[in-house]
Amino acid sequence: MFLYGIVFIFGSLIGSFLNVCIYRIPRGISIVWPSSRCPSCNQPIRAWDNIPLLSYLMLGGMCTNCRVKIPYRYPLVEALNAVFYMVLFWRFGPGWPLLIYALFCSALIVITFIDLDFQIIPDRITLTGIPIGLFAGSLLLPDPFLRAAELGWRGSVIGAISGFLFFYFVAIAGEKVFRKEAMGGGDIKMMAMVGGFLGWKGIILTTFLGSLFGSVIGILMMIFRGRERGSLIPFGPFLAAGAAVSLIFGQEIVFWYLFRG
Repeated sequence: MFLYGIVFIFGSLIGSFLNVCIYRIPRGISIVWPSSRCPSCNQPIRAWDNIPLLSYLMLGGMCTNCRVKIPYRYPLVEALNAVFYMVLFWRFGPGWPLLIYALFCSALIVITFIDLDFQIIPDRITLTGIPIGLFAGSLLLPDPFLRAAELGWRGSVIGAISGFLFFYFVAIAGEKVFRKEAMGGGDIKMMAMVGGFLGWKGIILTTFLGSLFGSVIGILMMIFRGRERGSLIPFGPFLAAGAAVSLIFGQEIVFWYLFRG
């Protein structure tokens, strides 16, 4: 339990940095400089007011200077990243795969919240993630669906290419059928990144799960919020959720599907 506590604390610290990325990357602001500031009054945040999760509780969810309410998203991202790191530690144990998968899941969290706010998936994340996924998949990572085997450079390259091409053709077909953009370029590059980390089997399961999650949430939004059919819902968060589930539970899902009954 002690190690899980350390992993949780480390994950929450990284989650605090992810909040900086979520806020600054789509606005074109450096993620390194200046130091963290309140988005409302622009005053620097003191170190003791920037402790992940604890500071939010101690401050009552409000800025020390202007007393404007701090969005609940900040502690949510910190807690979500910390929980992800704990689950990854439970699933993969210590080692290089844990560090690589932690980076991958943190990137998925940033993608999710930026896409929810701005309907974009920044190239700074995906175009950086693709070569990292290819390198790690070639040398370090196990096959998420056959963990006794390595993903290898073939699996990683085939995964990246298949993710890119499949969603590229979906985007083209969607434009021809619906006469409007059905799939953004960010989604296409994101799935190339996912393929580099998870291989081609990961692309299949991520696409299925992302579509399932998106369909369920879309139907619920139409029922409870009156959202019109065909209105824009960013697909990136659902693909990110599908990729995370595929990474952590993909082997069990595939085995259940193949050998059920």
